Amino acid sequence: MEIFKYMETYDYEQLVFCQDKTSGLKAIIAIHDTTLGPALGGTRMWTYASEEDAIEDALRLAKGMTYKNAAAGLNLGGGKTVIIGDPLKDKNEEMFRAFGRFIQGLNGRYITAEDVGTTVADMDLIHEETNYVTGISPAFGSSGNPSPVTAYGVYRGMKAAAMEAFGSDSLEGKRIAVQGVGNVAYNLCRHLHEEGAKLIVTDINKAAVDRVVEEFGAIAVNTDEIYSQDVDIFAPCALGAIINDETIPQLKAKVVAGAANNQLKETKHGDQLHELGIVYAPDYVINAGGVINVADELNGYNRERAMKRVETVYDNIAKVMEISRTQGIPTYVAADRLAEERIARVGKSRSQFLQNGKHILSGR
Repeated sequence: MEIFKYMETYDYEQLVFCQDKTSGLKAIIAIHDTTLGPALGGTRMWTYASEEDAIEDALRLAKGMTYKNAAAGLNLGGGKTVIIGDPLKDKNEEMFRAFGRFIQGLNGRYITAEDVGTTVADMDLIHEETNYVTGISPAFGSSGNPSPVTAYGVYRGMKAAAMEAFGSDSLEGKRIAVQGVGNVAYNLCRHLHEEGAKLIVTDINKAAVDRVVEEFGAIAVNTDEIYSQDVDIFAPCALGAIINDETIPQLKAKVVAGAANNQLKETKHGDQLHELGIVYAPDYVINAGGVINVADELNGYNRERAMKRVETVYDNIAKVMEISRTQGIPTYVAADRLAEERIARVGKSRSQFLQNGKHILSGR
């Protein structure tokens, strides 16, 4: 892998390698873009097959966070960390405290949070060494479990997608197939049930399915049957890459709107949804409630303020739909355009401001 060539191609700012022999820490911090503000993105711990795989994952995820934060209207850039190791076997206190010191050394350019393979307890250890971390224990002023907030944002975004497809954002009576009923999707189902939607659900976890069936009157189907259900909305809330060559021909839904990351297996599948007239709510726009919520912690967490901001997921999906409609482009392209245009606008303004600041400091 030609690292500098890759970074230049996608305009990354910084790649930081962190090593601590005593604790076994091997971490890679990727900072993609800080035009809008300091880079915010979680720390993932995973057993990567190679160091190159770990680097590629960090870079890819960091760029995704730039777009996610920009589209959400946050004054934050995009970054991500991966720690190489087995999260079930290799963790220790010294590892996360050492990592916290590396973050502190970046002097606020990067702020971390939990991700796959890391927990609130891990964030608390990082917090021992730096304040540049969110998603810590409520005792430290955190918001706690982000799943309900993420779910509320997805619910709001689904309503905006319904408005585009059906001319009304009411979900009452709508048939909605929910793939995966974990923490986020359970809370999404609660909102949908309260509005009077009819739920069809699936998950490999039978207990999770039984809970939604019992509490919300959902109908359970096998995992391979969820795509072909006669529904208005399909909500992917589990695996990525599930919009693909095999599943698209099965879809009867007019809307695809769910919490899962990286729903399109390839960009061509976003093109296919557009050609079929299926309204797709881009994943990093609709599932931004969690990052909006943890971003509020940076200002001293206020739940009412955070939830008000999460409601704007509706407006952001509506903007994406408008760009798609007026420019005749798929919604996944429209979402990227929304993010890129915001970065470009702020970048022009901020570069002028910083240049003036530099002149003042230099005595000009």
